[in-house]
Amino acid sequence: MNQKLLEVAQVFFKLGCFAFGGPAAHIAMMEDEIIEKRKWMTRDYFLDLIGTTNLIPGPNSTEMTMHCGYERAGRAGLFVAGITFIFPATIITAILAYLYVEYGQLPEVEPFIYGIKPAVLAIIAGAILKLGKKALKSTELIILGLLVLIVSLLGVNEVIALLTAGVLGMLYFYIKSKAKSNLSSISPFLLFIGINTTLAKLSTIKIFLIFLKVGAILYGSGYVLFAYLDAELVTRGLLTRAELIDAIAIGQFTPGPVLSTSTFIGYQLSGFTGALVATTGIFLPSFLFVLILNPFIPRMRKSIVLRYFLDSVNVAAVAIMLAVLLVMAKETLVEWQSILIALVAVFLTFNTKISTIWTIIIGVVLGFLLIALTT
Repeated sequence: MNQKLLEVAQVFFKLGCFAFGGPAAHIAMMEDEIIEKRKWMTRDYFLDLIGTTNLIPGPNSTEMTMHCGYERAGRAGLFVAGITFIFPATIITAILAYLYVEYGQLPEVEPFIYGIKPAVLAIIAGAILKLGKKALKSTELIILGLLVLIVSLLGVNEVIALLTAGVLGMLYFYIKSKAKSNLSSISPFLLFIGINTTLAKLSTIKIFLIFLKVGAILYGSGYVLFAYLDAELVTRGLLTRAELIDAIAIGQFTPGPVLSTSTFIGYQLSGFTGALVATTGIFLPSFLFVLILNPFIPRMRKSIVLRYFLDSVNVAAVAIMLAVLLVMAKETLVEWQSILIALVAVFLTFNTKISTIWTIIIGVVLGFLLIALTT
């Protein structure tokens, strides 16, 4: 393995071990590691990657790791980054799935994860501030960002908000500049997977196809994943809803992408083989989408019209991150312990050079200690 690939593997394996808090937190941690520390690319280009990643199916933060790996070490870097980021979560989830099947319940983890969310609030806020400075290039983009923030808080689907902002911004800036440029058309990449639901036995091939289908069409949060898996598994009698809820919970409190839920469910359905094929199936479309999309991004940046589109999508993506931060803060900062942890994390994020990973570790320790002292 060459030096760049080794660096990619080390960076994203480390992030995969500590990437708690959902996609916004994952991307904030990547911004710290990739832009601040290693300067693999400009913050402008990082923003473009965020914007385009939000427009395709799949887990946004995992696809961002693939884009970053591609930029650092080519196609091999794409696969190394994605696999090493996913690996810790899938291993942890597989172990928890084994324990769950053997003993019928999840381990008590609340004392250990209590301090994570307050800590990642500060990390997300730091990333929003840095990315926002680059994204808010004009008064019009500030107004567009505020509109996206408002509709996001009102519950409008994030993909609809992003696409609408991109199209409206592109049209506005095109008309304003009266630029004469040709808009190159990029054929959409469509993937349709048919699944034979009449099979009496749930084979590993069928498990793979179920999760491949979900990975190819999934947009949005863990709640959307829950809805898809409920339709694919619970309504067909392959899994109980209680088992699915437990699986989603595992994905929420383990590091890395929430799609590691697939590992847990795959194990429930068909042991370690099921865990392997389910994980492969749900993440495979993301690797293909990024592999196809990434080479087009530099061309999109050179087109005046698509540059307007990307600028608008980028500011919308930052606005959506801000909406996520506000919702998380409302849900998280409800007790004095969580508020205290958040304040410590804010100090560490904005007043020290400490790594975001250490901020999370300190949050975990503080959370454990504060719960222990008050119970």
